[in-house]
Amino acid sequence: MAFVVAPPAAAMAPPTPKDFVSYLDLECFKTDPYQPPAVGLALRHLNPVLNDLPPEQVTLGVREQLCVPVAKNNVIPPPEVLDFVRFVDLACYRVVTPATGKALVLSHLNPVLQDLPRTEVVLGRAQQLCVPVAKNGVAPPPEVLRLVRHIDLLCYGITPNAPMNRALNLRQLNPVLTGQIPPATVRVLEARQLCVPMHKGGDVIPPEVLRVVRWVDLEMFDVLAPAIAPVTLSLRHLNPVLGSLPLERATLTGAVRLGVPVAKNGQVPPG
Repeated sequence: MAFVVAPPAAAMAPPTPKDFVSYLDLECFKTDPYQPPAVGLALRHLNPVLNDLPPEQVTLGVREQLCVPVAKNNVIPPPEVLDFVRFVDLACYRVVTPATGKALVLSHLNPVLQDLPRTEVVLGRAQQLCVPVAKNGVAPPPEVLRLVRHIDLLCYGITPNAPMNRALNLRQLNPVLTGQIPPATVRVLEARQLCVPMHKGGDVIPPEVLRVVRWVDLEMFDVLAPAIAPVTLSLRHLNPVLGSLPLERATLTGAVRLGVPVAKNGQVPPG
């Protein structure tokens, strides 16, 4: 399938790490299961807070979710940030790693959740690897692709599973889904995972891109969401390491999680 390049963004300079991460909210939809070729990947941590953790070796398991960018309570990212975050689509595959046991303090970055307190969590086993994809052959503009193709997140189970217990209205930001999934109010429940940025062996991340993606930390919460009509999409991998994987078909069957940006141990993204 040939890519259709999305219309040029208005401002093509990458946003600062703080601006980009603070407005990166991802709604994760359950997909029909799909087993990709069993690709083995060598992963190492990018965020400076986790530099002491060892590299991880994983094999891609069954695809479980597709996470897509949303705005909360009609707080739309600034235009120069929206140009980039609206193309962050991540397909999440089951993986297994040993538990780390690392303790962290998380604080919310998005303006809508600034009133929430800091929480202390402990990282368990990694459960999913979420990697960048394009939907229905619509590729991001080249300058945006240069950034989003290197967002690879390893999602660890966390304890305790503290509830947010808050209602949020979510609006789709990616052009492929804005006409297919209407805005909806979800109830945000317990925290389940912390997804942290990783480098995949063989990937070459430009320095100006690494400066941004190394700060992408998302805390994943269960959500109770209204039912949707199933949405079927085609997915193509964007990261060069996985670029040879075949086109995937994915049917979204309902929202199950919301990922919101957090800082770890008080180390806020620069900018």
